[in-house]
Amino acid sequence: MRLPPFLGALPPGLLLFGGKGGVGKTTCATATALRLARRDPEHPYLLVSTDPAHSLADSVAGSTLPANLTLLELDADERLAAFKAAHGAILKEIAARGTFLDDHDITQFLSLSLPGLDELVAFLEIAALVERRTWRTIVVDTAPWGHTLRLLQMPALVGRWLDALDALLAKHRYMKQLFSGTYRRDELDSFLLDLKAAVDRVQGALRDPFGCCFVPVALAEALGVAETADLVLELQRLHVPVTDILVNRLFPTSGCRACAAGRAHQMVEVERLRRRLRECRLWGIPLYPHEPRGAEGLAGFWQGAAPLTPSEPPVREGIAVAPPMVNSPAPLPLGLTLLIFAGKGGVGKTTLACATALRLARERQNGNVFLFSTDPAHSLSACLARPVGAAPTRVGDGLTAMAIDAQAEFDALKAEYAGELERTLARLLPDLDLPFDREVMERILDLSPPGVDEVMALARATALMDREAHQVFILDAAPTGHLLRLLETPDVIARWLKVVFDLFLKYGRILRLPRVSERLVELSKELKRFRALLSDPARTAIYVVTNATEMVREETGDLLAACDRLRISVPVLFVNLVTSPQDCALCSALNRREACVDRQLRNLRPAAHVTVVFRGAEPRGMERLDDLGRALYGTRKRRWTSGQSRRRRPSAPKIAFPYARRSTAC
Repeated sequence: MRLPPFLGALPPGLLLFGGKGGVGKTTCATATALRLARRDPEHPYLLVSTDPAHSLADSVAGSTLPANLTLLELDADERLAAFKAAHGAILKEIAARGTFLDDHDITQFLSLSLPGLDELVAFLEIAALVERRTWRTIVVDTAPWGHTLRLLQMPALVGRWLDALDALLAKHRYMKQLFSGTYRRDELDSFLLDLKAAVDRVQGALRDPFGCCFVPVALAEALGVAETADLVLELQRLHVPVTDILVNRLFPTSGCRACAAGRAHQMVEVERLRRRLRECRLWGIPLYPHEPRGAEGLAGFWQGAAPLTPSEPPVREGIAVAPPMVNSPAPLPLGLTLLIFAGKGGVGKTTLACATALRLARERQNGNVFLFSTDPAHSLSACLARPVGAAPTRVGDGLTAMAIDAQAEFDALKAEYAGELERTLARLLPDLDLPFDREVMERILDLSPPGVDEVMALARATALMDREAHQVFILDAAPTGHLLRLLETPDVIARWLKVVFDLFLKYGRILRLPRVSERLVELSKELKRFRALLSDPARTAIYVVTNATEMVREETGDLLAACDRLRISVPVLFVNLVTSPQDCALCSALNRREACVDRQLRNLRPAAHVTVVFRGAEPRGMERLDDLGRALYGTRKRRWTSGQSRRRRPSAPKIAFPYARRSTAC
C-alpha cells in the first residue's frame, strides 16, 4: 500500500483533515479533493473549509478547478444571518409561548445569542450538505484543533440549546393538555424535532467507520506529536473513525548536514508518535522545494507520500543541532502592560511568546511576568516542559504561567447563577413551585452569545492587571481567525450584558441575584478596561509571528489589516522558521523561495521592525527557550532579580546570519 486508503477507489463520503494550526491541513485537503475529482470525473466532489481564516482560495491560487469539484468557504456571519432569517420567527414564537419575557426581551436575546457561532454554523452547514447526498465525497478543511474539537462536540452543545428551546414549549404543551384535554404537535414542535434529527444524522455520519474518516495532519516536532496524540485520543472518545495519520514536511535522507540533522530529530518524534498511537498507520509527506500551491503545485503532492515503517533506525535523542539563529534582533518590549503574540497556527507563536516571557522575567529587576494562553489547544506545558494548568503557576524566577480554561470560567458563573436563583425562589415562593418558569430562568445564561467564555477569560486577566500583581502580561493567542473574533467580541458581550442588566431590573422581584449581578457588573467594567487597553499603543502591542510562505503571507496581510481597523499597534514582525542557505539543492531552493516572500512581508508593514528567525533545534524547555529569548532581543546589560545567583551568565552573541536577498523567482 503506497498511498493512504482514503485516496483509493472507494473514498469515504465524509473526509475531514484536522490538527494543530500550520501543519498543512489545507494543502492536504485541497490536494486530496483535486486528486479524487480528477480521477473520477463522473462524480461530483465538494471541498469545504470551516476555518474562520480560510485558506482554500490561497491554496488553489487562482487555478481552474475540475468541473466536478466545488469549493466552499463557509462565511459564519452570512450563514448565521441566513439561519436567523429562515427561523427567527419560529424561535421568537417558541420563546413567547413559554416564558414571562415580553417581545422586546425575546427579540434582544435572539439577536445576540446563538451558541458557538463559527462551530454551530459550520456544523449545521455540514449537516445540510450531508443530507443532500449530492457529492460522492465531502472533503473538509477544519479549523485548528481546539476549535475543531468544539465542532465535533457540537451535537452535545446543540442538544443543550434544543433542550432550552424545548423547555420554553413545555409550559404551552401543559396548558393546552390541561384545558383542552389534548395536544397536537404543530410547526414549532416539528422545527425542534427536525433540527434534532438533523443533528443526530450528522453525529451518526461522523461515527460511521465506513462513511467517514478523520485524518490528523502533524509535523514531526515535540509540540505537534503531543497535540496529535491528544487529538486522536479525543477522536476515539467521540467514536470518530481515525486510522491514518499524515506526518508532513519530512526532511530527505541526504548528505546535507542541516537536512540530516533535521531528519534525525524528526525520526525521534515519529517513533514517539508511533509508540503512543500503535493502532494508527503513519504516512510521511516530504518537504518539497516548491510550495504546494495551485493546480500544478498540488498535482504532485501525493507522489512523495510513503508509509512510515520502523525500517529506518530511530536516532538517539540529544543529537547536537544548532539552536535557532536570529537576524536583526527585535527591541525588548520594556514598558508594555500587554503583549499579544498573534499569527496563523503553527508559525511558532507559543515558542516565541515563551522565549519572550523568559527574557523579560530575567531582564526586569523584581519584575513579574504573567504568561497566559486563551487558545483552546493549550501548548504552554509542552513548550515550557513544565506543568501549566488553569490556575496561575510559578514556572521560573519572576515568571507565572496559566492556560486559561475559558469554558470552566463560564460554567462557574452559570453554577453560581443557578444556586443563587434557587435560593431566591425558595425565599420568595417557599410553598409554590413554578417548574416551567423556573427552568426558563435557569436557562437564561445558556442563551448567551458566542465567545462569552473566552471574553470572561480575558476579563480575568484584566482584573489581574488592575491589581498590579504583575508588571507585564504576555498572551499566547489563538490562531488568526479566532483571535480576531475574540478581539471583536467584547462589543457583542457588552450589548448582551446590557440586555441581562435590563432584564434583572425589569423583573427585580424574581431575578434578585446580588452576587451574580455584582459579578456581571465587574465583568462589564473589566471589558471596558480591556477595550481601552487594546487601543493604547503605549501599553499594548501585537507582535505578529509569520513564516515565509505564500499562504501564511496572505493570512498575515489579513491580520495586519484587522489590527489597523481595531487600532492596535504592531511594532514588530517575526519571520520564523526560515531556512538558512546551505550547499544543498533543497535548502538553497527553500531559501530563495523564502527570501522572495520575506520582501513581500516587509512591504505589508514598512514601519515595523522585522526579525528573521532561522530554523534550528526545536526550542523546548526552559534552557533552550532562554537561549532563544536572548537571541531574539540581542544582548543588554543584565539586571539581576532577587533570588538569582550573582554570578554573571555568559552573554549570547548578537547573531547576524547571511540571508539570500535575491531570487529570480520573484
